[in-house]
Amino acid sequence: MKFRFLLFFISLCAQGAELRLWPEYLRTGPDGDVVAADRAAPPNLLKSIRVARAGYASLQVAVRLRSPGNYTFTVQSPLPTEVFREWYHRLEKDGAWYPDALVPVKSPHSARLPDVDNRVENQQAQAYWIDVWVPAATRPGEYRLTFRLESAEGNAEAVLPIRVIAPVIPDEDVVAIDHNSYGSSWIGDLYSKERARAGADFYRSDAFFHLIHAYHRIFYEHRGVFHQLGYGHGGKVGPEFAPALEGSGRERHITGWDLYDRHYGPLFDGTAFRDTRRGARPIPFAYLPINPEWPASYLWWGEPGYEAEFGNVVKEMERHFREKGWTHTRLELFFNHKKRYMGFPWDGDEVRFPKDDYYFKEYGRMFRNAVPKDSPVQFVFRADSSWTMEQQSKELAGIVNMWICSDGILSWYPGVAREMKRRGDIVWFYSGPPSVTEVSAKITEFPFQAWLWGVDGFVHWLTVSAGEDPWFHFDGGGTALVYSGERFGIEGPIPSIRLKVQRNAVQDLALLDSLRTRRPIEELRAGAARSFNGSKPEDWWNPRPAIADRPPIEWTNGEIRAATAGTRNMLRKTGPGAWESVHAYIMQMAEGLQ
Repeated sequence: MKFRFLLFFISLCAQGAELRLWPEYLRTGPDGDVVAADRAAPPNLLKSIRVARAGYASLQVAVRLRSPGNYTFTVQSPLPTEVFREWYHRLEKDGAWYPDALVPVKSPHSARLPDVDNRVENQQAQAYWIDVWVPAATRPGEYRLTFRLESAEGNAEAVLPIRVIAPVIPDEDVVAIDHNSYGSSWIGDLYSKERARAGADFYRSDAFFHLIHAYHRIFYEHRGVFHQLGYGHGGKVGPEFAPALEGSGRERHITGWDLYDRHYGPLFDGTAFRDTRRGARPIPFAYLPINPEWPASYLWWGEPGYEAEFGNVVKEMERHFREKGWTHTRLELFFNHKKRYMGFPWDGDEVRFPKDDYYFKEYGRMFRNAVPKDSPVQFVFRADSSWTMEQQSKELAGIVNMWICSDGILSWYPGVAREMKRRGDIVWFYSGPPSVTEVSAKITEFPFQAWLWGVDGFVHWLTVSAGEDPWFHFDGGGTALVYSGERFGIEGPIPSIRLKVQRNAVQDLALLDSLRTRRPIEELRAGAARSFNGSKPEDWWNPRPAIADRPPIEWTNGEIRAATAGTRNMLRKTGPGAWESVHAYIMQMAEGLQ
């Protein structure tokens, strides 16, 4: 097996200063050793990084001193390179320290061990994440990175070759990796200093909209999508998520677009991303504010006035989008409520009772009546489906055309996924981000499974909620892939190690999928699955269980868990270097087909 990393260091160990180069998938703790989740057989010495053009190569570098003291860390690179200091989070559960948040620093970087801010007692090592960007126009060949450590204990140096191969990673992603969030109040909570400066007008300030766009940018730059749902379970819509309304019945109309256009205009025309490496392009998806209580009051459901209010506003929205030229984003009609939340008497999200499909049909009818058939605006009707997925996929065919499916339940229905795709529907599945205490390759399973299944994407259901104190009382990050940068003087989010590893997997998949013009897709899937953990593509599906023939209301959580045990057990074999093996396979295939 060929590897892309050189685990090689030149150090003055007798003097105590040490510099180590680690692959992206082996995280190290403040003691300099690999964290428990990533421990496996001792890694072999790795010879070089191999990367295609228009992509990133990543690694980790650990600085280690025998005694407390100051040091300077320097990176020299012939390619655009970013350096991040890894923050060690103290887990609330057991007091262990795991690196995840990445704080950008400039080279040369002067610091001290132990780090005063991170507060790790007896800290001996500090890890840095290195991102090397390889522009599409880069000449194929070998490049060398040089890392230097200077300290009172001595100096150390390490040199790492990067081999750039000729293939270019496509701009378009073959799977959409979505990062979901709710509302915007959390922005003020995470950026209290900015909120205090703006005062009562914070949620209408330029700073507020800058922060919203910053969250879109960080996920966009990491080959992902960002979603903000702008209404609550009772239907109340945040003012920046919808145009202002007045009147009732046939007089219901839009009176102002100011906050909405400040929020979405730069996202729908792409200008929010003009300074990124990926370039300016409109966001691919966005929630509409439409729900049972907006733009029409649910009090009048079933009355002519409800449909009049609904139709008036939808017509005005379509016209506004069309006149602005906002025709590249898929705008999602989506219902997120459940009847148990006591807002509305039917389930819009994860329907469990077939009778609730009636409401989808009615909203589909009203929406079709309001939107011109030749409209260039890309409206889609989205449904998040789980228990009744098999039945809903048939009952709502031609009405719902964007399906967000429970990963475990979808795993029983390969035929359902194929039929949805055959008729042109968008199909994603959902779960949550893995904790930092899971093996580092866990984050790559979701984009990989989407590609193996032949569906369009995956949703991390919540990705911006790191907890009240992620720095010293961390819950593991199961609802966060980015962190507030305010602690470090950054007015915007900072990335995580998990987000970086995911990005590198998504860019690899884009390159691998592009090879289907030269090799059968079945061959590519089989080779990639075998490389990941010795599996076969069919191992990523579960057999249809007996409970699927019973009404979903009768299913228990235990039965669902038992029916998804096959893939869960298969994935237990996943080691920290699983994606590195897939990367090596992709590089070999891409280079061999030139």
